[in-house]
Amino acid sequence: MNYLFSIVLTAHILAAIGVIGLVLVQHGKGADMGAAFGSGASGSLFGATGSANFLSRATAVLATVFFVTSLTLAYLASNRPQTAGSVMQDAVNSAPATAPAQPSGAVDKNSPPLAPDSKAKDIPK
Repeated sequence: MNYLFSIVLTAHILAAIGVIGLVLVQHGKGADMGAAFGSGASGSLFGATGSANFLSRATAVLATVFFVTSLTLAYLASNRPQTAGSVMQDAVNSAPATAPAQPSGAVDKNSPPLAPDSKAKDIPK
């Protein structure tokens, strides 16, 4: 699946560069008025209106390819297997947790209550 991702990514980048190039080559809507006064658009390779149709259709095709490859890349990226991270992350997660040390003045609620300090410690009960 990695090779498919690379192929689609390459097509996506080429389509993006193609769309950028075609948009920059095209004339704006206001260029038609300038062409009427001898701008030289009628002497172009595709004729007066042929270049607009060709470039518009080529831009539409490349924009469609760009859109499809965008969706395909999103699908391929969402279905990739998730990595567990680094090797050290597993070692840290599997280590047993140790009980935190209590301060000397803290009282543990689970320990039996201590007898009051008496002076008669030596007397057996």
